[in-house]
Amino acid sequence: MKFLTRFFDRMVQRYLPDAFLFAIILTLIVFLLGIGFTDSSPMQMIDYWGGGFWNLLAFAMQMSLIVVTGYILASTPLVKNALTKISTLANTPGQAVLLVTFVAAIACLISYGFGLVVGALLAVHVARRVPTVDYRLLMASAYSGFLLWHGGLSGSIPLLIATPGHFLEETIGVVPITDTLLSASNLFIVISLLISLPLLNRFLMKSSDNLENTDPNLWKSDTVDDDDEPELSKEYITPAVRLENSKLVSLLIGIMGFVFIIYHFVQNGLDLNINIVNFIFLFLGIIFHRTPRRFLNSVTSAVKNVGGIIVQFPFYAGIMGMMVASGLSEQMSLWFVNLSSDFTLPLFSFISAGIVNFFVPSGGGQWAIQGPIMIPAAIEIGADTAKTAMAVAWGDAWTNMIQPFWALPLLAIAGLKVRDIMGFCVIILFWSFIPITIGLLLF
Repeated sequence: MKFLTRFFDRMVQRYLPDAFLFAIILTLIVFLLGIGFTDSSPMQMIDYWGGGFWNLLAFAMQMSLIVVTGYILASTPLVKNALTKISTLANTPGQAVLLVTFVAAIACLISYGFGLVVGALLAVHVARRVPTVDYRLLMASAYSGFLLWHGGLSGSIPLLIATPGHFLEETIGVVPITDTLLSASNLFIVISLLISLPLLNRFLMKSSDNLENTDPNLWKSDTVDDDDEPELSKEYITPAVRLENSKLVSLLIGIMGFVFIIYHFVQNGLDLNINIVNFIFLFLGIIFHRTPRRFLNSVTSAVKNVGGIIVQFPFYAGIMGMMVASGLSEQMSLWFVNLSSDFTLPLFSFISAGIVNFFVPSGGGQWAIQGPIMIPAAIEIGADTAKTAMAVAWGDAWTNMIQPFWALPLLAIAGLKVRDIMGFCVIILFWSFIPITIGLLLF
């Protein structure tokens, strides 16, 4: 294990480019695959690419706000104190890795956006408390919790097919979460990963190179750290300055925000989608910073972390455009369907979803591509449709470990590059294949 971990770590450190170049390389690969394996001409592939380039703008804004609002909330004295108290549970590097992995996994089961931010922020606080821990492994541990998101409360595929009016309702009807999220198969996978991932990451610590490639300044606090209101010179106190430093203004808009949050949960139940998570983070930040001026100072510090998301997400939208419009994603899925029996279809659905996810890293978008192929195939050969849907969901989550798309918010908070954590994530990918496969085949 030590040899494998160090081998993959050295390989990605040496050969894996920055996440932006990774997106460009994937673009070129899909372009060539579309020409070689479909009837699409080079000009058509370029047209598909350009036509899809801006299809993720809303999603890019959501993920940018996850980073910004998470940073804003983390810079408030109340949240910093809470994270600091949680971090006191770790006194050694081994305890640090165990704590961060477990908390990140639980948070991702609640909401993937919440989990990404909470895991990264806790890792920063734990690194300050236990400076001898390998910071790169600690952030990889935080990211490993993201493996569980599609088996939890924000899993887009099981929640979608449990919603009346979904696009496959005429084929499979409305599938309750008792058949997907609460099935024996899914519960086995979730519990197995929840127990084994912290232990695996703790074991990987023996194989890491510790702080050799890490700047210890990365986890020093650069957030707003002023528990007391700044003193204002009386000669400069204008009505505008009074408004900017008014606690009443923040309180009034904060109350409005929380009235809506309560209304949302009363109307929709425990619906922690990405928009409501951002909304909660934003208004908690406004209230906890107490004045608009302190809040805006925190925003200024936060926005510097979202450049990678803003630039890279359009390239992934272009990749999705080429995959879907050319029929390349459909061909990949059909190839695995043709190999399957009623017993093996969930496994091959999982593997094919993992491959497609590498190029289409969006749970909802991927289900729109693979659902109309996998579900009719499951019905035709007598396979379990609910398990097949969850297999696609787990495949979507599985290869996120080696796809930097979802790691961008975490890396922005951590101050790391994708190659800093990917060597560890490769081992996590290999291990997680085992409990997921057992859950899909034997339960």
